[in-house]
Amino acid sequence: MLQENEYVSRDALGLAELVRTKRVKPEELLEIAVRRAERINPVVNAIVTPMYDLARRQISEGVDDGMFAGVPFLLKDLRASYKGVPSTAGNAWMTSTPDFDSEVTLRFKQAGLVIMGKTNVPEMGLAIDTQNSVFGATRNPWNLERSAGGSSGGSAAAVASRIVPAAHASDGGGSTRVPSSNCGLFGLKTSRGRVTYGPDVGEELIGMSTQHACTLSVRDSAALLDIDSVPDYGDPYWAPPAPESYLALVNTDPRPLRIALSTRAPNGVPVHSDCVTAAHKTAKLCESLGHTIEEADPGIDWNDGYGDAFNIIFGVGMYANVQAKARLKGVRVSEKKFLPAIWKFLEIGRATTSADYYLAVKHLHSVSRHMARFHETFDALLTPTLSTPPLPLTDFDYSERGADRYLFHFWSIAAFMPLANASGQPAMTVPLHWNDEGLPIGSQFIARFGAEDLLLQLGAQLERATPWFNRIPAIAKLL
Repeated sequence: MLQENEYVSRDALGLAELVRTKRVKPEELLEIAVRRAERINPVVNAIVTPMYDLARRQISEGVDDGMFAGVPFLLKDLRASYKGVPSTAGNAWMTSTPDFDSEVTLRFKQAGLVIMGKTNVPEMGLAIDTQNSVFGATRNPWNLERSAGGSSGGSAAAVASRIVPAAHASDGGGSTRVPSSNCGLFGLKTSRGRVTYGPDVGEELIGMSTQHACTLSVRDSAALLDIDSVPDYGDPYWAPPAPESYLALVNTDPRPLRIALSTRAPNGVPVHSDCVTAAHKTAKLCESLGHTIEEADPGIDWNDGYGDAFNIIFGVGMYANVQAKARLKGVRVSEKKFLPAIWKFLEIGRATTSADYYLAVKHLHSVSRHMARFHETFDALLTPTLSTPPLPLTDFDYSERGADRYLFHFWSIAAFMPLANASGQPAMTVPLHWNDEGLPIGSQFIARFGAEDLLLQLGAQLERATPWFNRIPAIAKLL
């Protein structure tokens, strides 16, 4: 029988290999994951909808043929629908029960991933922290008084706690990269159109919102991208063609790259010394691996219309989702159904004119073209992932008192995040540094549109040079 210490010592592909070679059964992996969830989840609050019986049924119906056959997995409780399981988006009023599986859910199942639950998110996914009035706050496994980040905070906390080795995540303004950085994981934000939102949604936020996963290893992210990146007929746009296999690429180092380094926040906020240190250490590691580092900045200023445009598109898209729910219910939208700080974000959408929205889209298209020209010179842009280490849970105030400063606080922390969403480019955060308090501090790389292959090769090279897999928070070691 597989022991927990071996379970936590393997990534998702490593666990799948045990199943493929008949050294362990899918049932055994699931029961270990369930035991760990029952022990750890009451503390971190990562899983909000357990699906253990559905997972057992999935195994009984057969999971033997996929690349991840028998590996426990979690879905974020936002957009990834699972037939018959409530989707809440962290808000009681928004809750509904889909009668279909999302395309990405089907692909995860076809790969043999055993879906055992859904993970916590902030209300509407509109936060870089994970708290809501339905399920409460998700805590950071590295320090339970710190934020796990958001909006994929439940997924990141579950992976960092080694309940599962990988979990579904999405990213509209940093929502994969923020919690991956806070929880010491690898997090990949995919290119616009790379992973479908079908069958019910063509796009989210003009394609600024993407989905994929947060993982313990780079190779797991690459293998998952092989699975979830196949376009779906009817998608409004597709990313550039993918290589035959992302996984096949990660064992090969990338060619020597020209990498721009910038630690200046696009909105001018101060960047914590821990985050600057992490970026500089990552730059030195890249140089030692044969890459060229040059201090250079794309020169896109958040305060020169870019920030307003981003917030308009975010606000309009999310308010439209709320309006769609209201029409289904046959009721009017009420701000009383939302936390005050979240409603403040939604109000941007309610107040925006059609002309303002059109001009915001046009502005972000100019950002995309600007970044495309930047990448004619540089293969990648290296920045801190966040402007601060993981913050205390009490630092995030969603009440009336905190509503007026909420957006400023949001983008002060996630200052480096929205550029890749606005431009549609892929980005990754790599966990190469822990500060003196024992908190993980990520470094971000952004590559040209469609270049997930370059990021994954670089990420795997960095992982081989400075392995992070065996850095495990104390809570995950409770055997």
